[in-house]
Amino acid sequence: MIAVLICAVLLASLTQFVYYCRSVLASASEVELSDHVLEVAGLVNDSLIADDFKRFLQLVRLCPEHAPDRTQVRAVGAYYNLLHSLEHSSRKLTPSISFWAAQEQQRCSHFAAVVLDRSISSSRDLFTQHAADSL
Repeated sequence: MIAVLICAVLLASLTQFVYYCRSVLASASEVELSDHVLEVAGLVNDSLIADDFKRFLQLVRLCPEHAPDRTQVRAVGAYYNLLHSLEHSSRKLTPSISFWAAQEQQRCSHFAAVVLDRSISSSRDLFTQHAADSL
């Protein structure tokens, strides 16, 4: 009986986590990426792939931390890893699930690019403010 209760709580928590991450990704998908971020990332056009997530996350870690994004970055990073495992494990058995997971990973890449854009913009604003205060 306790095992069933633990499984139910775990399933409810996982469902809530997935819905939270999907809502974060949905709000980020409405943001258009700046040309500067695409240039920094070395992308020729606006076509992101699932594997770009790790590269964007590394670039985000080089920027000063933007506090409002910290929790979302951790959650989406965990979600991306979950999707990566799902995509690889379902590739041969259920290609439709694998395809969906790859699309979600691509949305995670867009989210990471949006966070990088915010971090660059925030750093630029801080630099401008500091330069203005120094004068």
